[in-house]
Amino acid sequence: MKRKNTLSAIGGYQPFLFCIGMYFVALFFSIFICSAIFYAVNPKRTIANAGTPVNVTAEKTVAINQSQPVLLTVTK
Repeated sequence: MKRKNTLSAIGGYQPFLFCIGMYFVALFFSIFICSAIFYAVNPKRTIANAGTPVNVTAEKTVAINQSQPVLLTVTK
């Protein structure tokens, strides 16, 4: 006797396909959850300082001939 309906054959794979589908859904959402936690703990430097005006001041003390310190200031 021939089977006229192949849908019943696919129904046997339903639990297996459901488990595979749930695995990929959980994997997909875990990437977003883990990245959200990571960026909450370690924010990007450019995003954290995006609202502040740029005013860079660097100061460095350089010793010339090991006797007198010289203060160099760079302002941008």
